[in-house]
Amino acid sequence: MRLSTITHLAYAVTLVLTTVSASTFILSARSASQERTAIQQHLELDDLAEELAVLAESRTDEARLYVMRGDEQHLARFYVDDDQEGHLEGTLKKLSDLGVSAEERAMFDRIRSAADAIDVIEKDAIGAYRAGRQDDAQQALFGDAHYRLQTDLVKQVEDVRASITTRSQGIVDAAKARSDFFGTIAKSMLALTALMFLAVLYFVLSRRVALPLIRMSNVVTRLARQDYDVEVLDDGRKDEIGEMNHAIQIFRDNGLERERLDAERRKDQRMKDLMLQMMHRVQACQNQEELSDVVSRFMPQIFPDAAGHLFVLKEQGSILHSLGQWLNPVASELHFSIDDCWALRRGRPHLSEPEGDDVTCHHIHIGTSSNLCIPLTALGDIVGLLYLETDIGNHASYADRLYFELLAENVGLAVANLQLRQRLVGMAKRDALTGLLNRRSLDEALNRLIEDPGTPLACLMIDIDHFKRFNDQFGHDAGDAVMQYVARILSEVIGDHGEVFRFGGEEFTILLPGATETDAEKIAEHLRQSVERAPLSYRGRLLDPVTISLGVSRSPQGGTVSSVLERADRALLTAKKNGRNQWISEETWQSA
Repeated sequence: MRLSTITHLAYAVTLVLTTVSASTFILSARSASQERTAIQQHLELDDLAEELAVLAESRTDEARLYVMRGDEQHLARFYVDDDQEGHLEGTLKKLSDLGVSAEERAMFDRIRSAADAIDVIEKDAIGAYRAGRQDDAQQALFGDAHYRLQTDLVKQVEDVRASITTRSQGIVDAAKARSDFFGTIAKSMLALTALMFLAVLYFVLSRRVALPLIRMSNVVTRLARQDYDVEVLDDGRKDEIGEMNHAIQIFRDNGLERERLDAERRKDQRMKDLMLQMMHRVQACQNQEELSDVVSRFMPQIFPDAAGHLFVLKEQGSILHSLGQWLNPVASELHFSIDDCWALRRGRPHLSEPEGDDVTCHHIHIGTSSNLCIPLTALGDIVGLLYLETDIGNHASYADRLYFELLAENVGLAVANLQLRQRLVGMAKRDALTGLLNRRSLDEALNRLIEDPGTPLACLMIDIDHFKRFNDQFGHDAGDAVMQYVARILSEVIGDHGEVFRFGGEEFTILLPGATETDAEKIAEHLRQSVERAPLSYRGRLLDPVTISLGVSRSPQGGTVSSVLERADRALLTAKKNGRNQWISEETWQSA
């Protein structure tokens, strides 16, 4: 039999028993309510009778005290009690609402009449006292007539309280008997209901429902804790329990799938967050070293299974150099030509595998991994390569390939921006013709040196002798070649000893921080000889020897840093006046 049939039968019997039990409980509760109402009415009536007696006695005491003492306060309290008595009389008119009998109502009427008679005597006594007849007032209040009325009032109050008690007790006993009767029936119905449930539980539920439900509860509890490793037992039942087991199995399968999808979603979200952080930092890099550090830090977090290199193409070159790496890639060379990579040739990502169907890039020399090369481009120009290396068979998914290409696009733009920034900085700081630092760079260098005036500094001002002759005789292109020739020699001779600047026209400036007087003079002579001895040809024609004149100044021995350029220039003018092709120090110029 299906559980639904058993449940319907048990439900029908339970409904009948519950209806009977509920009805008897309602009747029992109604009887109990009547019992409480009778008790409450008894208490209210008893309190009312007692209050009448107490109030009458209180009024009498106040009236007697007044006629004896003449204190107006007692008279005031007497009239206050009179107001209260009026309130009680209004309450007596509502006795029908309290369920009193006709006999009890008559008793209350007699009590009210006695109270009124006493009230008349007392008010007459008060009037006599206020008229000056104190003895008559006292005789009225303490006389036999007043005493009899007072005694009769007390007796009537006791009688009515006894009658109320007797009647209320009868009502309470009858209501209690009905309540007990209906309560017994209700308890019997509940007992029968309980016995039926016990029978159902023992004969049906314990055998067909309880044990399977316990097993199912354990399974559901573990599933609620997201423990999807639990096994759902399938005992082949065709009833509701079997259907519930099948539903739980579906829930478990859905939970496993949802857990897998959630894990992929969390992984994907974390990857996107890391990619976003990486892109923000890539765009904020100031140089390629910072870019390499950012890429090397974030790529292992975004793709922990992929080692790799960041290759950058030097400007106006065809060789790629590894700017940074992560997770120890071993298959690719660190330096290679553009032609060695199929991805750079084709301008598209290229996958190289030892046993793959496609060709392998020439820069990959160890065939033990899957290798993905993604070109870094900006505005159609190749600026580098993003190289990724994974275990064989651990292919990147389609989504990962898209992420790789997105990162490569951003890294490529960052590399191009950095190279453009370097070119712009170079254009701002260097002379376009000679490649030397320009006048603006010279001013910045002097400003830095001015902040540290105690550091020794030597300055050389240089001028090409008879430069106008080259322009007039061979043309301005030859003059440009002469300046480039002199600039190259100056740079080669100075090397790391200082910085060479193009001051303007055919004049150059050299700053030698930390140089002594002897060092500066030796370098000046070396420069002069190197320029004079180096042959110069232009368009296959050997030009006249090139010579230079030099002025040397020093700081702080000769003056401040701010004046070192002016002093060197004056020394240069002296060297040119003295015949050119020589160097003059500021000491020689000042002594002359």
